[in-house]
Amino acid sequence: MSLDTNIKVMYLNPIGNSDYDQVFADMAKDYKYPATAVDVASMNPASVPPKMNNLEYRTYEAFIIRDTVEAARYAAKNGYDAMVIGCFYDPALDDAREISGTTAVVAPCQAACEVALNLANNFSVIIGETKWKDQMRQTVYEYGYKDKLVSFQAVDMRVEDFHKDPDATKAALVDAAIAAVDLHKAESIILGCTLEVGFFEVLQETLYKFFGCNVPVVDCSIAALKAGENAALAKHVGWNPSRVWGMQPPPESELQAFDLLQTDYKFGNVIHVPADS
Repeated sequence: MSLDTNIKVMYLNPIGNSDYDQVFADMAKDYKYPATAVDVASMNPASVPPKMNNLEYRTYEAFIIRDTVEAARYAAKNGYDAMVIGCFYDPALDDAREISGTTAVVAPCQAACEVALNLANNFSVIIGETKWKDQMRQTVYEYGYKDKLVSFQAVDMRVEDFHKDPDATKAALVDAAIAAVDLHKAESIILGCTLEVGFFEVLQETLYKFFGCNVPVVDCSIAALKAGENAALAKHVGWNPSRVWGMQPPPESELQAFDLLQTDYKFGNVIHVPADS
């Protein structure tokens, strides 16, 4: 059987402004498979508050759930093999999966945990603020990885801080990663925010020099993109999202009767990263 490797992925930046779109587009360009086309899309500022530039609080997350579901419906109707929800809280993941048709929906926390545990027995997660720990721990436990999580290491940075001063960010991440490995015996490190993108290579190199051996550092943004691509390849083999029992979508007749999801979602901004020629 000949495997078609042409892949179409949506990387959803789940806020109502485009401030981070180019960061994710650059990541996609650098790390996607050659035959993959990626659309980095941010949410409609008419429905998601455009000044809200992070999802650090459950209150903020509540404002993007409907738009995430609408984005998944759009992906299903417009030929996307996979959709990535670009936040480590994995917001609205189950909701989006229910309505996504044959489009696979993935998210950074689940994807990063799976990568880390293919490479090590356990992991530590580097987070911005201690506030994040409670919700992220619940998510990791729900995925079944309670016994694999050895620590959270907070660096006292907000989401918008990670790219303001790259040298300061690198120093904070290095200190946190060394503590995770040395004190908590972590065998791998997960960067627990999609805006920590761009630091994993230098951090991995620094840990190698410090400990004299490899400690894998998983960039959750890249891990999510690769999870989307790999799910798309599985789709091309013939493995599509389940649509039985808990994965059963709402009946189309009810969606029509309730006037739900009947028009295409309007994104605030889209950056197209084409497949390599």
